[in-house]
Amino acid sequence: MPFPHTPSVTAFRLTDDKAGPYGITAGPDGALWLTLVHRGGVARLTLDGVYEEYTLDAPDCRPTVIVPGPDGALWFTRFQDHRIGRVTVGGEVTSFPLPSAGGGPYGITAGPDGALWFTETTGDRVGRITVDGEITEFALPVAGGFPSSITTGPDDALWFTLNGANAIGRITVDGGTVVHPLPTDAAGPVGVAADGDAVWFTEILAGQIGRITPDGRITELPLPDRSAKPHAIVAADDGECWFTEWGTGRVGRVTGTGEITEHALPDPSSEPHGITLGPDGALWTALETGGVARVEQRLP
Repeated sequence: MPFPHTPSVTAFRLTDDKAGPYGITAGPDGALWLTLVHRGGVARLTLDGVYEEYTLDAPDCRPTVIVPGPDGALWFTRFQDHRIGRVTVGGEVTSFPLPSAGGGPYGITAGPDGALWFTETTGDRVGRITVDGEITEFALPVAGGFPSSITTGPDDALWFTLNGANAIGRITVDGGTVVHPLPTDAAGPVGVAADGDAVWFTEILAGQIGRITPDGRITELPLPDRSAKPHAIVAADDGECWFTEWGTGRVGRVTGTGEITEHALPDPSSEPHGITLGPDGALWTALETGGVARVEQRLP
């Protein structure tokens, strides 16, 4: 059904634009956690506005995506120095180097097997790390595929975008891999999220939102503005997903039936990246210009 109101969108400035908030997730402590891609740190933001940064051991490590782990800590990728990071809700930080050189880890998600799964963009691999730091890597059957975001699907497999191969990949917990090419050429899939029935993904170069079922059926939905550059995506309520538009300073919503609406952020140049469903039921997105934005889903 059509959205019953225009969602309320509020932006908050947290830090200078040199920090570069990028990934964002809701932590087990009821706070929001962010990666600071330009400053080499992670940050914690409570719903009542308390903000704190934790500096990492390498300022140029480029932390990117962050997610809650099964151990009550937050786990994140370090793209530049090829490590997986872990931060407790108290701010204690550790990291684990990848076994193979030059992996470029980017996406990360909690898997169905009690481990974390991540992509290696420049290594053409998907990795698995236990909460004790033991890492296993799986080579993908594509060269230059640039695996990007990853999520656990409704079938308890891991689904990921292959930005360079223009495809969606699926890997089981024992390493069996299938690759599904996209119907649109050079679509540039990036973000990925799963609901109870299917996996949704963004096509940053084609200006589309895609959906793939566990048996591989793909549907693509064009955005009203094809130059919008949809980036991150998250599953929310009632079979709907929300996504960021990197190129237009908007967030969008797609329903389970394919209806798309878009909502402007206060600053059209704010470059929204990661997006998450917050502990307050609102959507929160990280703004590279130094803040976050909050988007209501429903009126009270």
